[in-house]
Amino acid sequence: MSTLLTQSTIHEEVQQGAQEVIALRRYLHQHPEPSLKEYETIKFIKNQLDKLEIPYESVGETGAIGIINGQKGPGKTILLRADIDALELEDAKDKPYKSLNEGLHHACGHDGHTSALLGAAKILKNHEADFAGTIKLAFQQAEEIGAGARQFVSGGFVHNVDQVFGIHVDSSIETGKIVSTAGPTNASCDIFKIKVTGESGHAARPDLGRDALLTAAAITVELQSIVAREVSPLDNVVVAVGVLNAGTRYNIIANEASLEGTVRTFSHTTRQFVLEAVERVARDVATAHRTTVEFENYDAAAPLINHQTAASRAARVGADIVGAKNIIQDNPKSLGADDFADFLAVAEGVYARVGTKDPSNPETWYGHHHENFDIDERGLAIATELHVNYALDFLNGEQ
Repeated sequence: MSTLLTQSTIHEEVQQGAQEVIALRRYLHQHPEPSLKEYETIKFIKNQLDKLEIPYESVGETGAIGIINGQKGPGKTILLRADIDALELEDAKDKPYKSLNEGLHHACGHDGHTSALLGAAKILKNHEADFAGTIKLAFQQAEEIGAGARQFVSGGFVHNVDQVFGIHVDSSIETGKIVSTAGPTNASCDIFKIKVTGESGHAARPDLGRDALLTAAAITVELQSIVAREVSPLDNVVVAVGVLNAGTRYNIIANEASLEGTVRTFSHTTRQFVLEAVERVARDVATAHRTTVEFENYDAAAPLINHQTAASRAARVGADIVGAKNIIQDNPKSLGADDFADFLAVAEGVYARVGTKDPSNPETWYGHHHENFDIDERGLAIATELHVNYALDFLNGEQ
């Protein structure tokens, strides 16, 4: 049975469930699984939803979406998202909740995202009589490889959703602070591969071969001209080659070479232009060297662009939790990517960040994807309350 819904009621319920959320996080931290292999993780999540009597549907093999229908009748629909995958990285810290799965580590905070959303789900379920509309709970797989959010989108689970909301814990932000910045906040991520085909020959007669290695080296250099000469200096863009493989022996002209790199941008238009430029430069250079290329690209994530109205709502709702002085609305952009962008490309919304850096505890200062990564677990209650308050504020607000 629902109790009278007030801000203080929600805050009290969050605090009452804070230790339970921490326990959920520690269990998940001990049992990390990599992208698209989160089989036990999703079983655990579904079991928690069963306990809360929240119906759910599977999304792909390792994702799920729960549904809470407000008993006040039909209304708007909001999707709350938590990513659930871990990283192929050793957990180097000495903690009771250290990873039990060798070579795997929740080093990006997704265990915290999942536990906070489960904590919010419990409270929202308890108050289903207090709102109209629908809350979707997206427990999303494979964020780290950009393969999870698109399963929710292509499966139609974001169809007719009026708002999407997500939270990322942040070890660079002090506990007690919330980030809600409008506009582009995270870059797109494309991973391109270029295969160069030439013709082998003796190094003593290079004129009889067609050097794939030289072509690949020239492509690597010329790609840097895209940012330097084809993109506005006011537009933040990265074109980087991280892998170059060629050759089998010192005195043989290489007949094959391969490059792998990434493109990062903050707008859909710039992203398309730069990707086309990468392919064009590669083909033109190859032609000049009498070789050929094959180009392929993996779309890992679109640019993450928070909507102004949603970001303002998150800032206002967050201020009621941590105080207006602890709301950051001008956080610097990051060239790191997050596939929550795929949700934002379909529906309006915002991706907020919750600080988990304890100034008095250096163990919480490590960057994400570091083997010693850990969080100040006090931030989980803030994330839980932000999920609950944002959802209710949106559903109960004006159409």
